[in-house]
Amino acid sequence: MAGLTASVITTADAATIISVFQEKQYKKIDVAAVPKDTLDKIKKDYGNYTIKEAYKAEDGEYKLVLTKDGVDLTGTFTASGDLIKILN
Repeated sequence: MAGLTASVITTADAATIISVFQEKQYKKIDVAAVPKDTLDKIKKDYGNYTIKEAYKAEDGEYKLVLTKDGVDLTGTFTASGDLIKILN
């Protein structure tokens, strides 16, 4: 006699909520609120990009959305304008 066994594997349904933890909270600011020295450093290194949006963390770091030829690039920068990392 031969028997068949069926197994059912279920996965989480679409209603499952996944929480994402972000280490730093950035608050949206006006691009003009970024200090001139910081902007000068960023423009020197990324002169062909336009700063589209700016965000600032409590520790002084900036998250900037840079755009060039319709392509956006998001990066984090120190308060003095040094690149920390590209997020895209």
